[in-house]
Amino acid sequence: MKILHAITLADLGGAQSVLINICNNAALEGHDVYVVSEANGPMWKQLDKNITQIKIPQLQREINIKKDFSTLIALRKIYKKIKPDVVHLHSSKIGVLGRLAFPVHKIIYTVHGFDSVRIANRKFLVLEKLLKNKAKFIVAVSKYDREKLALEGIRKNVKMIYNGINDADLHILPFDLTSEYLKNIHDKHIVVMTIARLSPPKRYDLFCSLAAHFVHDERFHFIWIGNKQGKGDNSQNITMMGELINASAYLKYAHLFLLPSNYEGLPISILEAMCCEIPVIASNVGGISEILNNKNGFAVENEVKEFEEAIRKIMVNKETYKTYSEEARLKYEKEFTISKMYEKYIDLYKQC
Repeated sequence: MKILHAITLADLGGAQSVLINICNNAALEGHDVYVVSEANGPMWKQLDKNITQIKIPQLQREINIKKDFSTLIALRKIYKKIKPDVVHLHSSKIGVLGRLAFPVHKIIYTVHGFDSVRIANRKFLVLEKLLKNKAKFIVAVSKYDREKLALEGIRKNVKMIYNGINDADLHILPFDLTSEYLKNIHDKHIVVMTIARLSPPKRYDLFCSLAAHFVHDERFHFIWIGNKQGKGDNSQNITMMGELINASAYLKYAHLFLLPSNYEGLPISILEAMCCEIPVIASNVGGISEILNNKNGFAVENEVKEFEEAIRKIMVNKETYKTYSEEARLKYEKEFTISKMYEKYIDLYKQC
């Protein structure tokens, strides 16, 4: 089968992680896989060597009539040249351009968090409604997203597929100065870790306020991985690690995982933490409440007090912590493995 994937940005976020996992597995099974995205970004290095990379320099997230029209023409030329059996679109920008460029019956469009349009960029909601029938299938990554799509009149061709991750990828940890540094903190403190970019919708302000509440409890230390720029005005119990390659590998040095956010789809970072037997406390937005069930962690409102109470519930003693950890791993194995996600997407591909 010839499978063409397209995504707007080639950085390393949740949507890119899903794309990488699907593409690499499909390539291993012998499918002809092609990926279209912007010219530069770390995503390209994560793709299997047998995957054909197609880079469009003018493709970008921002609206630019001239560049967007040029991208649309490029996408049509790519389709004519490859003649794929399936076109899988990821993210809203390429979701619009791709549905204009490719045949409807070949398209699967995954909405990686509908609130990013419905709440954060509502002016683009009209495009989602206009193009709702321009795909064979629209995939929601959570029941929450499926419900919100339906409320906007997008329901006829919608499927729900949870994100999944590859277990093995999270246990390859480089021995470097970063590992040594984090190990030292881990051995002395209860490490509360966040892995996320310092950009909306992430609530870095809530992260800092929460850490400030623990500043006199020397057992706890808060670590943020993923900031491009340093932050020098933090509490003494916060360490900003910057951007790290294979950041999820450093979950080995976390006791708890934290994700404060204003909106999400189904966060890959939470699944990675659960895979590593790490309990999670996260904002009750998007599909997060479908992952966290008060046994493996908590989905809470964006209030410092609620995050603090959840942390103390999990860390009350060693036995309680162990129970939360085991439940986190069990939930991952039951619902969020890469094989479960991949099989469901392949079923959709066959229907195209």
